[in-house]
Amino acid sequence: MKTEELITMSLPYNESRNKTVRVYVPAHEEGETLPVIYMTDGQNVFDDENVMFGCWYTREAVREEAEKTGKSVIIVGIHNDEGAMERASELTPKSIGRMNPLRPDIPDEQAAMMKPAGEEFDDFVINVVMPAVEEKFPVKKGRENTAFCGSSSGGLVSFYITLSHSDKFSAAGVFSLVPLYIVYDHDDVNNWIRSKIKGNMPYMYMFSGSAEGMEQEICTNMEMTYEFMKDLYPSEKIKKVISPDAPHHESAWQGAFKDFLHIFLNSIGN
Repeated sequence: MKTEELITMSLPYNESRNKTVRVYVPAHEEGETLPVIYMTDGQNVFDDENVMFGCWYTREAVREEAEKTGKSVIIVGIHNDEGAMERASELTPKSIGRMNPLRPDIPDEQAAMMKPAGEEFDDFVINVVMPAVEEKFPVKKGRENTAFCGSSSGGLVSFYITLSHSDKFSAAGVFSLVPLYIVYDHDDVNNWIRSKIKGNMPYMYMFSGSAEGMEQEICTNMEMTYEFMKDLYPSEKIKKVISPDAPHHESAWQGAFKDFLHIFLNSIGN
């Protein structure tokens, strides 16, 4: 039996700097390969030391799932160690459509300085992170065994990456999705989504709290996205979960992650 490990890598990002990527490999049998979930905000997913906001406690979730079902997964946490503006830029794709001037989740003076670069992050995930992980770790390769997950701006880029690469991902955990219909032109959003609906689509798990303030606005916009998609998407491959009064915080997302993890792992091979 191989004991669990949490391994840190430094990978080249955008030819300008390196980005930290941490990989959690749970306990597994010698020679065994495991499915994989790639996640944004890797600085928050494994432990609660030196985190600004909160923790997802994904290692505990994986151990719990393994104890209950015997199924396990590798977690790849892609860090963002910059400030709010840099994070929002990195995780916001430009190509979804014309952008409105303000983002609801960052201050106006910072939003005006944001430079959307989600496509660069997408390229990093697909062409740098995934090959490195598949080369160095006991990953069970293939679309069926691969998922992507994130929250807030990370939810936005998870939505973007999985729909853009439905040949590589079988599931997406889209938590507190940044409001597409506020960030982008309404018709452009619908046209972009329509252009991606084809063939074998990834399972889309859409979660939001409904606490007052920003999360309530996010929830309303997530429901708009779901309502548009449900008429285009296979009904068995899209799920909407709303948690009353849940805030825009890791304390809400960690519970939703357990549900998403269970659904993803139990879909493999079915």
